[in-house]
Amino acid sequence: MAKVNISLDAELVVEVMVLAGIGSPQDAIEAIVRDYIARGHRTEARTELKDQRLRELDVKPQEPQG
Repeated sequence: MAKVNISLDAELVVEVMVLAGIGSPQDAIEAIVRDYIARGHRTEARTELKDQRLRELDVKPQEPQG
């Protein structure tokens, strides 16, 4: 996999390391980014299921009112 080097504020990185409980700055930032991406995928999956259920309700024939 390709690698990217970035510069971050040291205080930000130390805070991430403390919150994540990870001693390596590289590993801490990578863990946070991976968690953020995974969380986004979980949200997309939940939203997609909800949208699918709503579409199924819209497709079902409705009983005549009267």
